[in-house]
Amino acid sequence: MKRFITIVLLLAWLATALGAQPAGEQVFREIDAILADLSKITGFKPLKPIQRDVIGRDQVKRFLEDRIKEEIKPEELRAEELTLKKFGFVPQDFDLKKTTVELLTEQAAAFYDYRKKRLYVLDSNSNAMQEIALVHELAHALADQQFNLAKFVDRAGESDDGAMARLAVMEGQATWLMSEYMAQKMGLSLKKSPAIVQLMSQQTAASGGQFPVFDKAPLYLRETLLFPYTQGMLFQQAVVEKEDQAAFASVFRRPPESTQQILHPEKYFAAEKPASPRLAEFRERGSYRVLAEGSIGELDYSILLRQYVSQKDAEAIAPRWKGGQYRLWEHRKQRGKTVLAYSSEWADPNAAKEFFRLCPKILRGKWSAIEVAVDRADLFAGRGDDGYFELRLNGATVTSLEGLEAPREPPAPLR
Repeated sequence: MKRFITIVLLLAWLATALGAQPAGEQVFREIDAILADLSKITGFKPLKPIQRDVIGRDQVKRFLEDRIKEEIKPEELRAEELTLKKFGFVPQDFDLKKTTVELLTEQAAAFYDYRKKRLYVLDSNSNAMQEIALVHELAHALADQQFNLAKFVDRAGESDDGAMARLAVMEGQATWLMSEYMAQKMGLSLKKSPAIVQLMSQQTAASGGQFPVFDKAPLYLRETLLFPYTQGMLFQQAVVEKEDQAAFASVFRRPPESTQQILHPEKYFAAEKPASPRLAEFRERGSYRVLAEGSIGELDYSILLRQYVSQKDAEAIAPRWKGGQYRLWEHRKQRGKTVLAYSSEWADPNAAKEFFRLCPKILRGKWSAIEVAVDRADLFAGRGDDGYFELRLNGATVTSLEGLEAPREPPAPLR
């Protein structure tokens, strides 16, 4: 579900915290000095010269669109957009590609092309923070020479949540190093001042009205765009506090497996692996083909609960996530007719019960109309905007089917 967002984010650094753009060729004169400082912090040695270029803002959008064509097939992009709509993360008329490209074009200050191994800096008349933007991208280039960023993300396989966690490693480390570089210029260090890390993370999350496209974007897009930078930075800090300089390599050699491990580093240190609960099946599936499938993690459920229930419930329930899977089916003859199956496993039956209790609010929030046929302690079923649905509670697991052609339960009067 995050493949498209992951690919695009690998190309761009969001300047949300800085609101600044580098100012042309002169910034490149600092490359050697910056690399020397980054090497001293990380222990990484540059293996070869870093290719670089200046790019105009009008070229950024075209660059992003061209890269999307190279990296992701139209059908894959369509599948991701349909999945986001089916979960209720974005409106039904939402254009994922258009909005994401506009977001990154609006905010990009610099980016490192991990395929062409080239660093691009935005051409601008402003020289404010130009050195800081370069530090972030050089951190990416240095890490790429050590660990190959493209392969690092690809190794997440079918785990969308795992891919987002790996992206948080990459962006979190670059953001941490950028912040450490700034701190050292002032005679400080993040290692000795964790409060600075919290402050930097909060500043990165605050757009302050600078970016109208970002401010109007759906919560899911805003959160998944910022998560790798804000939470990834805090995660890197936690590993640095435990492992010191070795932390910069260890997060690549032993990457986190879920966004939960990013949000709760103690689970990363304990090597807690996500569960893979089984999905519910439906009798008509022979007429359908699998359009998309993957994992849905703590970050996803946190956003879903904040969007349709409350911040308080999200904070109480999402951390008790243990594992989640989803699969989106599309009818072989009726394009756009889909069935969403997802299953979530929770820390214990009480946590699952709490999530199950809130699910009707999510359904009512994302649909314009809902007719309830069954409302029991273990089953909530009926009909929504896109067909029949069934939500079941079984111990510590909650399963859901949405978009069915007919109810699975015996016919019951709708109310």
